[in-house]
Amino acid sequence: MNHNWNYPTLMWVGENRINDLIDACQELKISNPLFVTDKDLINLDMIKHILQNLKKNFNNLEIFSNFSGNPIGQNVDEGVKVYNKSNCDGVIAIGGGSALDVGKAVAFMCGQERPIWDFEDIGDYWKRAESSKIPSIIAIPTTAGTGSETGRASAIINKGTGVKKIIFHPKMLPSIVILDPVLTLDLSPRLTAATGMDALAHNLEAFCAPGFHPMANGIAIEGIKLIKKYLITAYKDGKNIEARMSLLSASSMGSTAFQKGLGAIHSLSHPVNSKFNIHHGLSNAIFMPYVLSFNKSEIEHKILEICDYLNLNKSFDSFLEWILDLRKDLNIPHKLSDLMDCNNINLDELSLMAFEDPSTGGNPKKINQKDLKEMYEKSISGNLC
Repeated sequence: MNHNWNYPTLMWVGENRINDLIDACQELKISNPLFVTDKDLINLDMIKHILQNLKKNFNNLEIFSNFSGNPIGQNVDEGVKVYNKSNCDGVIAIGGGSALDVGKAVAFMCGQERPIWDFEDIGDYWKRAESSKIPSIIAIPTTAGTGSETGRASAIINKGTGVKKIIFHPKMLPSIVILDPVLTLDLSPRLTAATGMDALAHNLEAFCAPGFHPMANGIAIEGIKLIKKYLITAYKDGKNIEARMSLLSASSMGSTAFQKGLGAIHSLSHPVNSKFNIHHGLSNAIFMPYVLSFNKSEIEHKILEICDYLNLNKSFDSFLEWILDLRKDLNIPHKLSDLMDCNNINLDELSLMAFEDPSTGGNPKKINQKDLKEMYEKSISGNLC
């Protein structure tokens, strides 16, 4: 039994810790940072205030924000050009999962000669990289979902193939993470729900993934508990600082735990994200009960453990009912067809993409392309049986 366990980096946690951003730069000896955020955030007062403080302390502050959700390889290439042209020496990535993924990928790629796709999370492809040329990264999430701030990978879409790829390297793990709940207070109920369900999917799939990793299990089950306790509160009262802090923690915990593995929730989501630009957390939420039902024979004993910890009635059906009720309370559709027109979807293409997704290997129950196609069909019809 040989395993590799990895855990998060230095994390500065608490209300108004964004005020320590300059200290973080100094600690990492970053004097010429590239500030990475997406085009939806760059004009917000919150980001403008952060930039004003940074500009007081740096003679030159480059900004890259020419991208939005579900980033593509060309976004990373453009960011790398800005980084290298300005002789930057570190990255500050702030925003949701897309911004953090782009920021991490830019830092990773700024010193590489190979294309980004040569570093897909397959085997030891990451060893192809020039590790010494990867600068420090400061990651600051403004949503509580992806947990990219504690991850060693970025999800980037290859526009040529339409496939979302996971790019991996250990040094993509940010050197300092700032978890400040104040930055999430203005997150809309819709995004609070979708990102919260994303964090739930990460913790849940990690806990149910096969393999020996009790440390990841402990983190994952506590992350699920935090989401159960606080997600509805944050959805209804976005200014509740305790709920926001707890969800930020649960998000980072999910990303930490899923080094153990993910599964078919993510396998089904990634093709939909790349082909139809559906929010990742929302698609995870939609597919969750269908995948749970498929995996029941392999995960029921683990679900009973979760029920014990969450004080739910100790049965698989009770847990599934909690998931369904939670989605309903968060106004999340039950069916993919409630979200988009599914009449002309090529399910053979999508199911093949899902089968080839790296998350498929971590699914607790052995799965094939036909199984994935059937789950797509059920998610369109709404039939859980």
